[in-house]
Amino acid sequence: MFNEYSPLENAFFQVMDNEGRIFNTKWAPEISDELLTKAYKDMLFARTADIMAVSYQRQGRMFTYPPNFGQEAVAGALASVMREEDWLVPAFRELGAWLAKGASLKDIFMYFMGYEEGNAFRNAPKLLPVSVPIASQLLHAVGIAYAAKIRGLDEVIYTVVGDGGTSEGDFHEALNFAAVWKVPVVFIIQNNQFAISVPVSRQTSSENLAMKSVAYGMPGIKVDGNDYLAMLSALREASDYTRQGKGPVLIEALTYRRGAHTTSDDPTRYRSTEEEEQWALTDPLLRMKLLLTEKKLWSEEEEKKLIEAFKAEVDRQFSEAEQVGPYKLEDVFKYTYVDMPEDLKKQQMEYEKFLKWKEGSK
Repeated sequence: MFNEYSPLENAFFQVMDNEGRIFNTKWAPEISDELLTKAYKDMLFARTADIMAVSYQRQGRMFTYPPNFGQEAVAGALASVMREEDWLVPAFRELGAWLAKGASLKDIFMYFMGYEEGNAFRNAPKLLPVSVPIASQLLHAVGIAYAAKIRGLDEVIYTVVGDGGTSEGDFHEALNFAAVWKVPVVFIIQNNQFAISVPVSRQTSSENLAMKSVAYGMPGIKVDGNDYLAMLSALREASDYTRQGKGPVLIEALTYRRGAHTTSDDPTRYRSTEEEEQWALTDPLLRMKLLLTEKKLWSEEEEKKLIEAFKAEVDRQFSEAEQVGPYKLEDVFKYTYVDMPEDLKKQQMEYEKFLKWKEGSK
């Protein structure tokens, strides 16, 4: 696959078209109807939760939130490939993959309400916290992979970054070390066209992002990130490659952030309605639904019932998150170090004094 779809030739790997028709039978992944249907249901649940999360935020019940709308196939394919023993080192737009790894919506809602406890993902083994600093998580992934290699463990480390992250030094350092050490990392770039408002054309003069793999001596491939089957096939190939001890792989998943960068962003200021409408034709859930409908595995009536059930479950978990007690003041200070250093202790004392003064001045 990596030879046939060389990023140096700007080759673009796809399996199905926008109408859900499989045209690339050579590289279409083997998947049962049952698993294909499950993948769609999981992506639909992630989208439902995502849309509702934006609504909660707009109601003032949650802080800033980064929508996943339009990018579900990347996380959905990851969810289908990851094993229990594998690691997921995320950025902040992989909702479906977090859920597949064992995180709960309650955890995720708590995090975006400001509770650091939610970011611990205590019931999700080998899932690192949400990483907002751009690209720093890639170095963490390489470190974990290096440890796995030294210990002789059968683990693959999947890590995700946005297109803007490829301009960070951490991205290049991570790729370089991973390739030199030949560690089992699969790097996934979610190229959703914009780093907040900065388009890819202003991030790099390279013809694509996948070709950045070549300089570091690893395979790379540009994949239709809105094509679940293409992402599944590419991730399986990458996983097999790195699990054999051959080193890392870089996947550029070409997708589109149909929503805002975060709920603090206004995308109408930097992109057109025409562009959004054009990308909407490539929507990953639409293509999957067309495929399932053609195979007589899905119906609109079934989807309506399922969405109602999903909404009830999302509301239930959000209500549980809202019922968590007040945020403890000490939690603001205690999560950086195992033992709180003196300067943080002093900061906490000063803040407590300020709060007492504020209360007394009312």
